[in-house]
Amino acid sequence: MFKTLPPSPNPNPNLSSMTPFSSSISTPSPPSSSAPPHIHHVSFNQDFTCFALATDRGLFVYHCDTLKQAFRRHHNSSFDIVQMLFQSNVIACVGTVTHPGFSSNKLMIWDDRTSRYRGEQCFRSQVIAVRLRNDRIVAVFSQKVQVYRYEDFKPIHVIETYPNDKGLCEVSYGAGNMVLVCLALRKGEVRVEHYGLRKTKFIVPHNSSLACLALTTDGKLLATASIQGTLVRVYDTLDGLLLQEVRRGAFMADIYSLAFSSTAQWLAVSSDKGTVHVFSLKVDSRSSSVTSAVSSLSFIKGMLPKYFSSEWSVAQFRVPECSQYIVGFGQQENTVMIVGMDGSFYRCQFDPDSGGEMKQLEFRNVLKLQEEEEEESV
Repeated sequence: MFKTLPPSPNPNPNLSSMTPFSSSISTPSPPSSSAPPHIHHVSFNQDFTCFALATDRGLFVYHCDTLKQAFRRHHNSSFDIVQMLFQSNVIACVGTVTHPGFSSNKLMIWDDRTSRYRGEQCFRSQVIAVRLRNDRIVAVFSQKVQVYRYEDFKPIHVIETYPNDKGLCEVSYGAGNMVLVCLALRKGEVRVEHYGLRKTKFIVPHNSSLACLALTTDGKLLATASIQGTLVRVYDTLDGLLLQEVRRGAFMADIYSLAFSSTAQWLAVSSDKGTVHVFSLKVDSRSSSVTSAVSSLSFIKGMLPKYFSSEWSVAQFRVPECSQYIVGFGQQENTVMIVGMDGSFYRCQFDPDSGGEMKQLEFRNVLKLQEEEEEESV
């Protein structure tokens, strides 16, 4: 069970989850050091309006539209995981293996409105990933997923999984009952839990081990990639039908992230090959008139390998291969945001009609931006 900490004056856990970040929050000064923080983990919030960094000098949250720092908590601590709850002041975090107070087997829920942890739990094994909803907390371990009720931290479901060092697990964030997808007990297989329907669906999207998963906001569509990294497949989570298959490339790659647009018209993919791809999805009736490029040799696809009839990305954007990147869709139409483990932030725009190379709209390194702001305040 989670240990719920003693309440602070005038607590309201239901409202705390929906209290927006305050730009007037006073934050402690960071430890003096000439070197920038080292980033251990980066994540977007559920609606891609903010992104968070877990570093060796605490937690940082930035607004995606302005890149202004919305939140900073150092605690003189190092963190390996940070997960936001929409634009609220509630953040889930997990410390590093070497830190005694914030260890890697302790999951903590921080409420910045009350400036305290509203709950924490120590586990026997390392927490690999965390997912949050307004009504659920999901902790992911190497061979298990545990689901808790948000309001009182009561455990409601434990799922045994295939070895899961990547912490693969996604949940739907829209209104209504949760849809959860995680690894099943066999290699290449996923388990989809439809809690509202009390239905479990098993899907085998790949023969090899899985590398990345993504769900649409309503949980109806699932995107998967394997450790091969060449193909991405999109499934209907309710009946397990394969709806579309797209090709990232011809050679193996490590897929870092997958992201659906809010309308499920587009799917973005990042990998270690240094190119972010955007694919046009045909599974939504509102999809663009542009479709993914298909090989000109598709007319003889029956005689040639499947590669020649593959659907390719509509738009691409190159990033340095020296860092890992996650992707998300911006609030502006047809924009993609890319955040790197080195603190880099790219905002780019693709043409839904002609496709091709995306146009870079903005580039900043938030760690350098932070240093500049601190120097100016001295």
